[in-house]
Amino acid sequence: MSIVRINAITVPEDSGDELLRRFEARVGEVETMAGFEGFELLRPAEGSTWYVYTRWSSEEDFLAWVRSASFTRGHAEANRQPVAHGSEVLSFDIVLSAGPADAKEDN
Repeated sequence: MSIVRINAITVPEDSGDELLRRFEARVGEVETMAGFEGFELLRPAEGSTWYVYTRWSSEEDFLAWVRSASFTRGHAEANRQPVAHGSEVLSFDIVLSAGPADAKEDN
């Protein structure tokens, strides 16, 4: 099954809009990578930790992204002018998954 990598980013209250702008500017980078299955940027309803959720077909595909020129390019501004106080990558293996039931009924 797939894997999930979540980057938990601590962002000062007044910097969330800038973080969002930076991610919007890089839309299209990760989507072209082999094994990429999904991305979501999650703004906190409370608190100051934003989450970058990515789903991959394998650990190898995720590591290829982290080592890619696209990743380096996408993180260059963050390295020059950080928005966050810190971040932590959380790793998960998907072992069970469910989606919405089919809404159609065959009667």
